[in-house]
Amino acid sequence: MTMNEFPIIGIHHVTAMTSSAEKIYNFFTEILGLRLIKKTVNQDDIQTYHLYFTDDVGTPGTDMTFFDFPGAPKGKNGTDSIAATSFRVPSNASLLYWQERLSQFQIEHEDITELFGKKVLPFVDFDGQNYQLISDENNAGIPGGLPWKNAPVPAEHAITGLGQILVNVNHPRTLIEVLVDTLGFKEVLTVDHSTLLEVGAGGNGGAIIVNYQPDLPLAQEGYGQVHHVAWRVKDDVSLKNWIFRLENLAYPSSGFVDRFYFQSEYFKPTRGILFELATDGPGFLVDEPYETAGEILSLPPFLEKKRTEIEGYVRPFDTTKHNLPQGKE
Repeated sequence: MTMNEFPIIGIHHVTAMTSSAEKIYNFFTEILGLRLIKKTVNQDDIQTYHLYFTDDVGTPGTDMTFFDFPGAPKGKNGTDSIAATSFRVPSNASLLYWQERLSQFQIEHEDITELFGKKVLPFVDFDGQNYQLISDENNAGIPGGLPWKNAPVPAEHAITGLGQILVNVNHPRTLIEVLVDTLGFKEVLTVDHSTLLEVGAGGNGGAIIVNYQPDLPLAQEGYGQVHHVAWRVKDDVSLKNWIFRLENLAYPSSGFVDRFYFQSEYFKPTRGILFELATDGPGFLVDEPYETAGEILSLPPFLEKKRTEIEGYVRPFDTTKHNLPQGKE
């Protein structure tokens, strides 16, 4: 196998941890204008919700997901961690719209700034989770998704997918070598202590920024932190070839995992960072119609027999309202 035969396509999804499934649902649908495409549970911990927020149809590369582990502690920012997630918006003008919108909702944010030639707007949620909006103006490469039709924001400023992933490390060359030599990324530019790398067709949808942060303490996992980032592979054939490659290179890894909505493998390029390789299909609409996706608790077939038990664990909450048309501002 060579990387050119089964290339990584770009970012697939980012999974983070939250203190409240209900609050993150409201934050993402009502403020950020992303769609809850799937309300399910963590397949490895069925007492925990797993919520998937995407574009209008669940396009790979548009997906931010959340666990709400009961009783989990607050995480702490630091090194050897995935430090921030970016969301793509169409233009620099969109960032001005979002600056006003975040202020309107009293969301803590910084001023618009520039990162590797792209305009960005950093902000945090109620858990202190770090994000930034990134402008796609003059961006080339991996296309974005489709704005959610019921989003409470105008389509010309809507979030269309995931952008640059920011990681903090105290040994940057170690991670960069994994990205380049193992996963097929290309180094684009280094400025001061930060290196931009891209994969696939490149651009914001295939970018990671490795920040050298030797003075930070080690990050501590908990809510308000990213759990892992997943990279796209085309299908099962590609995934199985990647599994073979990673096993030969002796990375700590999970082997093949069937998540029903996609198939994947998890591995650790560093002690504190978890990567996943995930297939583009079959997708989130495989078991729900487009019109009502995300309204009920969906379970993959192998968990359906435990539905009564699972419904006794997770707190029921209403997720029907997001599929109703919302007024755009």
